[in-house]
Amino acid sequence: MNVILLGPPGAGKGTQARLLTESRAMVQLSTGDMLRAAVAAGTEVGRAADAVMKAGGLVSDEIVVGVVGERLDQPDVAAGVVFDGFPRTTGQAEALDKLLAEKNMSLDSVINIEVDDEAMIERISGRYTCANCGEGYHDTDKTPATPGVCDKCGGTTFKRRKDDNAETVRARLQEYHGETAPLIAYYRAAGKLSDVDGMASIDEVAGAIESALGDEE
Repeated sequence: MNVILLGPPGAGKGTQARLLTESRAMVQLSTGDMLRAAVAAGTEVGRAADAVMKAGGLVSDEIVVGVVGERLDQPDVAAGVVFDGFPRTTGQAEALDKLLAEKNMSLDSVINIEVDDEAMIERISGRYTCANCGEGYHDTDKTPATPGVCDKCGGTTFKRRKDDNAETVRARLQEYHGETAPLIAYYRAAGKLSDVDGMASIDEVAGAIESALGDEE
């Protein structure tokens, strides 16, 4: 079974993708991970991507699709894959359809993780981690039992990602709605889309995704 997870930044796509790899032995395919692996392996597409990134440019759709194609040739994808962060545009979606057809593979389901924008802004902008062990916290949802002291390692220094602020998150959401959200209409028209409430708990979202996917094939 091959699946795409759609949803804005902070919707939990990465977490749900990892859960699917555990429950269904699927392989999680993240664009960033695939690009780094291709560069490290020195493949033809990896060399092209490396040259673009070293020059400070944006990797083209052609290169990204090429990296995905190389990854789909690996034997470990036989049980199915879950695409995390790809495709991002309808152009990439059309290219993926063509690529899968060429490899005699199919896209079985697209899960759209729906979230509330303002809730996402609060969720992401409130995140911070222990600088020592990386344990994650949140201003309102998860604070240390002892203020200023990490529950896991006892560290007293915490940090936030520079882009985890309300202004940046709002801009990322606007970009998502403008560029990636049209994929929802694309896959709904293809009869492959299922909507899932991303504001529920992680376990509830996972259960809803499993229900949408149905029995393993």
